[in-house]
Amino acid sequence: MELVSIIMPYYQKKDYVFETIKHVINQSYKNFELIIIFDENDEKFLKKLQNFIQSDQRIKLILNEKNIGAGESRNIGINHARGNYICFLDSDDLWMQNKIEHQLNFMEKNNYMISHTSYHIINKDDKVIGFREAKYLDYNKLIYSCDVGLSTVMMRKEILKKNIKFCNQKTKEDYIYWLNISSEGFNFFPLKKTLVNWRKTSNSLSSSIIQKLFDGYKVYRIHLKFGILKSILHLLLLSFNFLKKVILK
Repeated sequence: MELVSIIMPYYQKKDYVFETIKHVINQSYKNFELIIIFDENDEKFLKKLQNFIQSDQRIKLILNEKNIGAGESRNIGINHARGNYICFLDSDDLWMQNKIEHQLNFMEKNNYMISHTSYHIINKDDKVIGFREAKYLDYNKLIYSCDVGLSTVMMRKEILKKNIKFCNQKTKEDYIYWLNISSEGFNFFPLKKTLVNWRKTSNSLSSSIIQKLFDGYKVYRIHLKFGILKSILHLLLLSFNFLKKVILK
């Protein structure tokens, strides 16, 4: 059985992280390692988390010396990953019990390098408030709309040979990562099963419209090195596609 490495940064998600970990432990596929990167300075909660996971040898806890953000924390997790497959998971999202099993079978059957799944959007009370269907995405599609849910992604470790890293941007660091991967010719293949609940909370960075616009502009202007006008045009198209998804949810 292939070892699957799950990368999960933790920062200020006390109300959700234990449920998230339970959903990993209860996976039908058992050959995994969960790498938690603890990215906050809270000794009391750290002790509570350590006590919670100590009985499962598949869970590894890495402590950051200071807060470095989700992107850099994922890079640390990737460096410690031993599996031939890598999954990403935010510490407040939830996986269906057969998520790893279905997605791994899907990738091995079709010899895909990277895939993502459909997912539900849930609120702080676990109520479903939206839905996103997985689509086939190459660079030319992805550049206009971020249609990849981070916690739905599984990829082969060979992709890491390209030395593509997450950046330390506050939001859209995952979007930049997907763009960099797809620019190398790795396309996202869709598993059209709803295997993830992605949590939307009002105080999350990803919920800040101003932060999204600012970081969206930086995606094109700084990371993709587009000109000012081209960056603004792509930002407008990105925003339009986002609003369209919200309306059609």
